[in-house]
Amino acid sequence: MDEAIGHLVEQGVDGVVVVAPQHAAARALAGLPAGLPAVAIEYPHHGHVPVVRVDQAEGARQATALLLALGHETVWHVSGPDGWLESEGRREGWRAALSAAGREIPEPLTGDWTPRSGYVAGGELARVPGLSAVFVANDQMALGLLRAFSEAGIRVPEQVSVVGFDDVPESAYFTPALTTVRQDFGQVGRLSIELLLGRMDAARPAAHEVLVVPPQLIARDSTARARNVR
Repeated sequence: MDEAIGHLVEQGVDGVVVVAPQHAAARALAGLPAGLPAVAIEYPHHGHVPVVRVDQAEGARQATALLLALGHETVWHVSGPDGWLESEGRREGWRAALSAAGREIPEPLTGDWTPRSGYVAGGELARVPGLSAVFVANDQMALGLLRAFSEAGIRVPEQVSVVGFDDVPESAYFTPALTTVRQDFGQVGRLSIELLLGRMDAARPAAHEVLVVPPQLIARDSTARARNVR
């Protein structure tokens, strides 16, 4: 990150938008040259630069709340890797929803965003007695989990409901079509550029601004009422 920013500064750019979804990347923002207009995406805001982010915790809360509303006693979670802000936000929202409902909070499994890690997690979850609902931290891991469940003879959503996160273009064509949380990346991009242009034009632009893009829950075929609920 430091090298990339240094290269841009050498090229004489008038401003930068930095995607900083990891703690290591976020720390690099502290070294931005004084006076260089900048906007950060998915950055833990500390007043250093304005930020545009999706409400990750709210998206996870909605996903978990949907599964609870369908009658599932608890919801297991396949998390993204440590060090990622999205992973932390989605774990936070998942835990908050279960805690607010007074439900058991299972120990989350950790993946690395790839279908293979979701497949491995799905193999482990397939052996959990009474499993009926899983919230997966991204759609690619959900794809691997669905494959593992299919190989284990677990029917989705008849036996286990699954919700992902991101709403990648392929998620509507998974088998079954995946219920997921949509992030409006187009809106994130537009707001980032608007903020950056505002910083470049203003004599003394404010660094404390934070714009939060709300997530949207997209219900499809991978979720259903729990089997013991009429």
